[in-house]
Amino acid sequence: PDLKLHASTQMTVHSPSALPTLKKLGFSQVVVSREISRDELKVFCEEAKRHQIRVEVFVHGALCMSMSGQCYLSAVLGGRSGNRGLCAGPCRLPFSADRCEAYALSLKDLSLVDHLKELADFGVASFKIEGRMKRPEYVAAATAVCRAKVDGVSCEKWEEALRSVFSRSGFTDGYFTARRGSRMFGVRQKEDVLRSDTVFSPIHELYRTERQNVALTAEFVMRRGEACSLTVTDSKHAVSVFGPIPEDAEARSLTRETVREKLSKTGNTPFYFAEIETLLSDGLFLPASALNAMRREALESIAEKRAKIDRAPISVVCDAPQSKRRAGKTALVARFSSLIQVPSDLSDVRAIVLPLEEAWETYEGEAEVIVEVARGLSFQEAVFRRLCEAKKHGVRAAMCTTIGALSLIEAAGLFPLFDFSMNLFSSGSLEAAAVLGAKAAVASFEVTRGQFNRMNGRIPLGLIAYGHLPLMLTRNCPVRSFGGCRDNCGLTDRKGAFFPVRCRNGYSELYNSVPLWLADKLHEFFADFVVLYFTVESSDKCADVLRSYRMSKQPDGGFTRGLYYKGVD
Repeated sequence: PDLKLHASTQMTVHSPSALPTLKKLGFSQVVVSREISRDELKVFCEEAKRHQIRVEVFVHGALCMSMSGQCYLSAVLGGRSGNRGLCAGPCRLPFSADRCEAYALSLKDLSLVDHLKELADFGVASFKIEGRMKRPEYVAAATAVCRAKVDGVSCEKWEEALRSVFSRSGFTDGYFTARRGSRMFGVRQKEDVLRSDTVFSPIHELYRTERQNVALTAEFVMRRGEACSLTVTDSKHAVSVFGPIPEDAEARSLTRETVREKLSKTGNTPFYFAEIETLLSDGLFLPASALNAMRREALESIAEKRAKIDRAPISVVCDAPQSKRRAGKTALVARFSSLIQVPSDLSDVRAIVLPLEEAWETYEGEAEVIVEVARGLSFQEAVFRRLCEAKKHGVRAAMCTTIGALSLIEAAGLFPLFDFSMNLFSSGSLEAAAVLGAKAAVASFEVTRGQFNRMNGRIPLGLIAYGHLPLMLTRNCPVRSFGGCRDNCGLTDRKGAFFPVRCRNGYSELYNSVPLWLADKLHEFFADFVVLYFTVESSDKCADVLRSYRMSKQPDGGFTRGLYYKGVD
């Protein structure tokens, strides 16, 4: 409970409108999304300072194609969730646009090492280096270069080593400089691998020994007729060790200089002695081996104390009222990407969800309209104005797709409904949604049927039961970068499967090649409502799906049950 909270990049924070919610939740630092530009980051830092939240920025390392927290590609295709830290990296496999041979989802590694001073001037408080699953040489070279750049020290040698130790045809700063496009893409080539072998040995010197950055103070006492003692402290912990009784000196007495020399040899440990006090009686002698043994024992003991967490166990209890969901007929909610998809027959449909930027005010049907804030939230002022217009037109609720949308929805006077992209996996997260003011929520489609049925809370819970599931949200359209925009565009994987891509508000979404189908399985889910998530379907196809779900029909053609039955790591 006394640990500081840092908001991970997995929370998809890319708009200053997320800051009030982060502050409310107790966060003191936030890692912003890697996709925001220089100008956007400058504004974000100014707002973060006003909210007294520190900003952390990724400055070097692997760059995901999708915005962090909004990628489901690995989970849906490979059963390993990027949202749970187990991404299998399917984006590094061949995906082609417009039948061009290309790795259309593989970006070069990010490098902002030439922009560190500018970032510091913006008020960025912490630079983050991505080193997951990298060799120690990569981590050593990256940290050495960043440290030298911050300190204003020449580091040409290590910059060249960093370029050689690992790259995918070079590095990119395309998001920061707003120079997006095909130049940001790259794959690991044979030449990259061969070049890295030549620089490993020189880099070893950067991490051959432990970095000694834990300051200690020591007091050594040696008196006649008493066991000598050594007390070591790190400002929070203290240990005392005892050695033998000193002997009378036959030739030379033990001096303060000798004691300090022997105790200062902390070797391959993270410790160094900032101060050593000595209390020595004259005419006494102690072997160097005894001093060394006392030093080793003291350092081992202080290390053990530092590793031990002195904290009482925390009991986390979700005291939210148990939901009364039951298997059986549930409310239908239909989500459409466009108004032209909406069929005329919406009987049994409780509400329809339309993108905020769509002309939802022209809808004349009887179903309640819910507006959806785009997951890519880069124009918050325009979003807020549109939400206020929705309120004036009688719209009551809005789908909150990322944490940045919440404060805008509330400020406009609408009820927030948490969407799947808020990544609610458990009763605890459902309760957190309620605390933040959500009036209903859609569970993540990464949960299993059993996990979904065990989720309890004080607000209604729904699940996505149909649709080409959104697999990626990216700010660099892979189709535009390689093949150019066209109708019904998408990517083709190495097995020939076609994945639709659609653009919205400057962002692109990659959808699964086959739709999720649960029409014949809804009786197995304890849902308050189900969402039919229409994206690339025609109006006639939407009408056909709605009829099938009213009749609980089995699937016809290619389909998937998603992760509800097979689970995810």
